[in-house]
Amino acid sequence: MFANMDDVRARAARRLPRVFFEYIDGAAFSEETARRNISDFQRIELRQRVLRDVSERSLAGPLLGKERSMPLALGPVGFSGLFEADGEIAAARAAHTNGLPYCLSTFGITSLRRLREKTDGALWFQLYVLTDRELATEMIQAAIDADVEALVLTVDTPVHGIREKDIRNGFRSLTGVTPKLAFALAQRPGWCARILRKGAVPRIGNLDSRPEMGRNALEQAVSIASKVDASMTWEDVDWIRERWPRKLIIKGLTEAEDARSCVAHGADGVVISNHGGRQLDQSRSTIDALPDIVEAVGDSTEILIDGGFRRGSDVYKALALGANGVLLGRAYAYGLAAAGEKGVDAVIAMIRTELDTQMAQTGLTQLREVARHRDEVLRIRAGR
Repeated sequence: MFANMDDVRARAARRLPRVFFEYIDGAAFSEETARRNISDFQRIELRQRVLRDVSERSLAGPLLGKERSMPLALGPVGFSGLFEADGEIAAARAAHTNGLPYCLSTFGITSLRRLREKTDGALWFQLYVLTDRELATEMIQAAIDADVEALVLTVDTPVHGIREKDIRNGFRSLTGVTPKLAFALAQRPGWCARILRKGAVPRIGNLDSRPEMGRNALEQAVSIASKVDASMTWEDVDWIRERWPRKLIIKGLTEAEDARSCVAHGADGVVISNHGGRQLDQSRSTIDALPDIVEAVGDSTEILIDGGFRRGSDVYKALALGANGVLLGRAYAYGLAAAGEKGVDAVIAMIRTELDTQMAQTGLTQLREVARHRDEVLRIRAGR
């Protein structure tokens, strides 16, 4: 179906209305951080090793205390249900078919309750800390009721980054279907038919009990974004830790000092993330931040990473540098927009095939051992 991620992205651009494609594709201000997330992988070279028996190989390994088919998960992507009908369900099913966890965004169109009814694999839930603590408490309880494995507390959005593509196409100010948006949507009749086939205007599912927060997903997004707590501190992490009985992951850090604080406040894992470059522009890439954080907390918590992962070789490099797992974001969002569940499955298959191939070419047979063999399989060039 697709040869590489460029093919997937191009299909997504053809199928989605521009306003939603650029929501996936865009990043903050000059988008330099987003570019670094991708380009900094190029400084890390793989070393080919020959004449080793690599006839039997395994990509399986532990992630958050459970054995997975690969140390990989699908991370939270807001509004996935606007990229494809029942998009969150489609993505979760693809993840579960491949033995991977799926993380639902706070801004998901599908509710946690409905997602659990439609799927039976490992679910995680992303939580933003809100000024409305009652709503945050409701979401935590919904995650407990849905048998969610891990709460992914996202902490890098005290204010929202400004994405210039969203300003140009009007997404940033949307609260409903304007004439301009209606015209743009009409250019993608297939998308309109898929999304509106149930006859209902899409809404953020986890806000079903809060009709005052908006009549549709766009109004609701504005409402919930306005409630993200810019005054959040480590005391709020403690507040959540007291209420959440399972694995707690803190997502959105790139500095070792913050990683140490996460461990001190009871996190079971951290996600090295700059929100795909969508928050702070001109900051370091996540792959650049990885070695510092591994050195700081690698023996005391699980380290996950996202940002710029487009190939299996990217995943391989991160694992070799000490990450315990990788979250895919834009990569599977492109797949979902391009071909629904089949598109997400195709993206996972591409990652798996390349990861297996690169592991064999570097002379290893067990992915779980790659960090121990880092110097045998990697060479890092100096400079950017």
